[in-house]
Amino acid sequence: MSSFTLASDGVDPNCVPTRTLSTGAKIPAIGLGTFGSDRFSGEAIAAAVKGAIAVGYRHIDCAAVYGNEHLIGSALQAVMAGGLPREELWITSKVWNDMHGEGDVLLACARTLKDLKLDYLDLYLIHWPFPNYHAPGVGVDSRDPHARPYLHENYMKTWRQMERLVTAGLVRHIGTSNMTIPKLKLLLRDAQIKPACNEMELHPHFQQPELFKFVVDNGIVPIGFSPIGSPTRPDRDKTRDDTVDIEDPVIVKIAQRLGVHPAVVCVKWGVQRGQVPIPFSVYREQYLSNLQGAASDPLTAEEMQAIAGIDKNCRLIKGQVFLWESAKDWEDLWDVKGEIAV
Repeated sequence: MSSFTLASDGVDPNCVPTRTLSTGAKIPAIGLGTFGSDRFSGEAIAAAVKGAIAVGYRHIDCAAVYGNEHLIGSALQAVMAGGLPREELWITSKVWNDMHGEGDVLLACARTLKDLKLDYLDLYLIHWPFPNYHAPGVGVDSRDPHARPYLHENYMKTWRQMERLVTAGLVRHIGTSNMTIPKLKLLLRDAQIKPACNEMELHPHFQQPELFKFVVDNGIVPIGFSPIGSPTRPDRDKTRDDTVDIEDPVIVKIAQRLGVHPAVVCVKWGVQRGQVPIPFSVYREQYLSNLQGAASDPLTAEEMQAIAGIDKNCRLIKGQVFLWESAKDWEDLWDVKGEIAV
């Protein structure tokens, strides 16, 4: 038995649903996101990680580019020193765009392990399928002069290094993020180790049914970022046509029935649909209520059907800063015509 003490109002981690990966490993069906560096300090996010684990979270979603892994590492070290076994945690990280290719992936993972103060990662993702780089905090019109479209040969060089990390025991599972069906088809054809998870934008106003089905049908667990519509996303990712999930009348009505914030309904829907939402918050009341929602009674079949009917195909994280010179607009990043844009 661990000596780690759960907060008195926390959620028993054993009551939190899980998803089973192709390896048989189980990933908690809700995690705490840690992308908030445009709005919150790394210290505040690290404190939220520590607080979230204290109330029952066991899944933390990190990334090198967030610039806070060294602080999160100290938080993880503190909770493990308090008696929580490492194997009870699920820690994800991601290789950033400027570390694609042979050799660089291994260096990136080594830096992340050092920063997080861990011997291994449960899941390591390729953050974006492009090596296109942007500096922190840039505006929506910023462009990398060296940016280029997706090149599968180069992606596979990166993926081979990801596979080496698994073989070396530094990473338990590898996966993808911000991918599309055409790109995933090529990866599934050529990978020696198949992706265990695909991290993708998923919320009631952006349900991605075709990609969601493709991922699930191929034994890949979908992890959903921006699960409540990402109200604290960077300004560069906001446009006048964006819709607001937590103001949708269907979501609000369900929230009123349950006596919870509409954000909790979005999280419950995500868990019940079969994805792994990773809501971000530094506020205890919010991350606790999200976890409580994930572990409590499900939405009714009628409510799930009603939410299925409010999909607006509203992508919030459009990725404009990753565009290359010949790209027409941000839709080229997402292969909306069913083939890889060049």
